[in-house]
Amino acid sequence: MNTCRILMAIGGLGAGIDENYFRLGLEVKPDLIAADAGSTDSGPAYLANAMCKTSRHMLKHDLEIMVKGSRELDIPVFIGSCGTCGSDNGVEEAYEIVTEILKENGYHAKIAKVYSEVGKDVLKKKYSEGKIHPLEGAPGISEKTFDEFEHAVVLMGAEPFIKAYEEGADIVLCGRATDTAIVAALPILRGCNVAAAWHGAKTVECGSQCCDVETGMGVFLEVDEEGFNVRPLNPEAHCTPYSVAAHLVYENVDPYVLTEPSGRILTKDCVYTQLPDGVTTRVTGTRFEHAQQYTNKLEAAGIVGYQNISLVGCADPDLLKDPETWIKGITAYGMKNMTKSGLDPNDYRISFKAYGYNGLLPGKVPDDFHPREILMLMTVTAKTQELAKTVAKSMQPLLLHFPANWNEQLPSFAFPFSPADCDRGPCYEFKFHHVIDVDDPLELIRFAYAEV
Repeated sequence: MNTCRILMAIGGLGAGIDENYFRLGLEVKPDLIAADAGSTDSGPAYLANAMCKTSRHMLKHDLEIMVKGSRELDIPVFIGSCGTCGSDNGVEEAYEIVTEILKENGYHAKIAKVYSEVGKDVLKKKYSEGKIHPLEGAPGISEKTFDEFEHAVVLMGAEPFIKAYEEGADIVLCGRATDTAIVAALPILRGCNVAAAWHGAKTVECGSQCCDVETGMGVFLEVDEEGFNVRPLNPEAHCTPYSVAAHLVYENVDPYVLTEPSGRILTKDCVYTQLPDGVTTRVTGTRFEHAQQYTNKLEAAGIVGYQNISLVGCADPDLLKDPETWIKGITAYGMKNMTKSGLDPNDYRISFKAYGYNGLLPGKVPDDFHPREILMLMTVTAKTQELAKTVAKSMQPLLLHFPANWNEQLPSFAFPFSPADCDRGPCYEFKFHHVIDVDDPLELIRFAYAEV
């Protein structure tokens, strides 16, 4: 029976692999070491700037453990979405780090650099051909939208990983990819059940999050021709039918359907079985429905303004009784004064978040809730950084003394820092929630190889 064993080193590259648990995974003789290095969880700034969220120090820590393990066992390493956003810069940074590791340890390896960043002209052509389609909740776009982003990437499927491996790569460093493609590629190539390969990959994409205890220590996946087995690296954790099935609702609308570039994974008829060892769950019954049209999801991000932020601590009893009214009052008062001074209110926006009250969960709070203190975050968003700064500084006197009750003496609030305001610089937004029709899974993907 065809099988493929994958050591999913960690849910997010750079989060800190525990080498002791990692080596327990090596003892089971995996065929592949894999990790995902990307995410959009922290917003569009990373893609807009083609920069990595994770420190280089921690990336090298994790990559060194993975590279050493792969060279010891002579097995490949697959990394997807290098540099957080999967930009070309992210791939190059990962390549630079891996090259250092190989040279410092006296290893030799063939490295594949796989790029998924796409240019504006390519996307404009696809749009004019009617080959860019909105997903549910997508913003409206026009040809103008393609001039409003800084960087764009497409999420590749399993095929680029397969091609790089077939070309002899020992270490595959990919741009933006679906989290699952990183893991599903080799089992598919090895003749394992395609549906099980994708479902197993979805299960382990975040490492030990599919366990009953989130340890951050990685998991071990074995895919065969009928299904897959998954178990934790940490001997104190367990992969249970519940914990494994539950991961299908992670970042997924329908727990019974998972969409990938090449098709859909259907899990409604799956059987989840706890194996006698008490830590491994086996899954069978997954089905795969091939797509009539292969698509790549498109991600792009661009600048939409400039921001300045101010923090102020408030413990005034009158304000604490009704923070929302105070926020409306200070905003209206400040904007009225600035309009009189010649500033156009259409050129900026002021927003407040009352942390300790409803900063995280906006809206009405329980009637019996009475905060002891609140940290107000004021954010000014404007067309230019200079204007954002001007508006913020114009609001500073009010942030220090604006009353909730004009019949009382003015209160004093507390700025935690001096100066009280801070320029955040540009702010960004994602420009698309769309997919692109491609004639070939590799159409928008580029490859480069290096012997180190």
